[in-house]
Amino acid sequence: MAVVIAVDAGTTGVRALAVDDTGSPLLSSYRELTQHYPRPGWVEHDADEIWRGVQHVLGTVGAELARRGQAVAAIGMTNQRETAVAWDRSSGRPLHRALVWQDRRTAARCDALNDAGYLPMVRERTGLVLDPYFSATKFEWLLDEGGVERSARLTLGTVDSWVLWNLTGGARGGLHATDASNASRTLLYDIGERRWSDELCELFDIPTSALAEVRPSAGRFGSTAAGAVDGLPPGVPVSGIAGDQAAALFGQACVRTGMTKNTYGTGSFVLMNVGDAPPPPVEGLLTSVAWELDAGLGHPGPDVAYALEGAIFATGAAVQWLRDGLGLIAEAAEVGPLAASVESSEGVYVVPAFTGLGSPWWDPYARGAVVGLTRGVGRAHVARAIVEAMAFQTRDVVEAMTASSGHALPDLRVDGGASVMDLLLQVQADQLQVPVIRPRVVETTAVGAGLLAGLAEGVWGSLDELAALWTPDAELVPRASKAGADVRHEGWRRALERARAWAPS
Repeated sequence: MAVVIAVDAGTTGVRALAVDDTGSPLLSSYRELTQHYPRPGWVEHDADEIWRGVQHVLGTVGAELARRGQAVAAIGMTNQRETAVAWDRSSGRPLHRALVWQDRRTAARCDALNDAGYLPMVRERTGLVLDPYFSATKFEWLLDEGGVERSARLTLGTVDSWVLWNLTGGARGGLHATDASNASRTLLYDIGERRWSDELCELFDIPTSALAEVRPSAGRFGSTAAGAVDGLPPGVPVSGIAGDQAAALFGQACVRTGMTKNTYGTGSFVLMNVGDAPPPPVEGLLTSVAWELDAGLGHPGPDVAYALEGAIFATGAAVQWLRDGLGLIAEAAEVGPLAASVESSEGVYVVPAFTGLGSPWWDPYARGAVVGLTRGVGRAHVARAIVEAMAFQTRDVVEAMTASSGHALPDLRVDGGASVMDLLLQVQADQLQVPVIRPRVVETTAVGAGLLAGLAEGVWGSLDELAALWTPDAELVPRASKAGADVRHEGWRRALERARAWAPS
């Protein structure tokens, strides 16, 4: 039995998951990450803590597999995408805390670039918008405001490249590389040419010498260095890397054009496979490289897939706020049963725009709102409104996707922590008027990274073979009428308008 280990360096924590050749999880290890909020709207991680977390979880899983006598065929990696890391290639030390994808400190810079008319060029090259979400203005801030010097030792990257560099030797010859799915989230990568854009690097004053080499998502990156991880031998191939949402799309077996998934995590991310060519820029949506396969692997079909994406900044984060900010629940798992204990939200809407709104609105100055309160509203109604907000935001994105791509939505494949809530999936099915399907294996992000690595190392022979591993666990079909769903959604849109453009620009 072949075994692949997937490392998921996420926003709230780091996980290692061992997967067998049927795509089934065998064992896992997890370590939480500290979130740093030095100012309102700023979110940072300690890059050293991320690497220590990877060492811990990868070593724990590797040691247990060794105890069982099971060899590791390959390592795959997935990660929070746009988070920006700067380090010294000689010493191996981070030069600043990592700026997390949620960080909004560069909003004014993005406004200035938009006002200067750069958006059309940026969208044409990158498929993205000028927003603090992406890496380029974070790198720029680190260099201009964060005290990071533009020296020959400067190394800039996303979390995957930081972990890969350490895993393959660090300051003793580690590989500085990334994959196309992560590169395409930086605002520096030309998704049509599939290379770093000199024009964009000049715009943001980013030295190209500091950036990672871009490689296919499924292909041999390197191998583990001696002593990098206790419990893991040297020489294990690192053969798959993809950003978290691209990995989830792959893990959901959305390998054909028009197939769509939604991950309900800290935020929610809706991705639709749109084939092997980037579509024209779409208002309110993003286009990224979903994955790239090493052409030398000899797989039939195109070696690249693109995705339309809608990025929703706060879904699970709203549940955390209900727990930590308001104290209305003690554990996140309570929100589903609490929300299901009432038949409706009694007209309450929660707009969880804590750090602005993502797709399809892209309003960094929106702020959270709770509207429709009456004296009869209790905590269960607020909990239900938070669950419903996840579905409303997803509908907004899906409607923009189907209208622009011309692809009808046959169903929606879902994963992420909140996908265990049948109430959420039912509301989602009602709002979209299509079946919503939860797979048997819900760790699709990590599994997707493992599948990419296994594909590169011959554990699986084709995309069709991988797709056959995917099996459903639950399918919820619409129960509400379209007219009834539309009434609820119209109320959501009214609430949304109350939250938009709230903070001073």
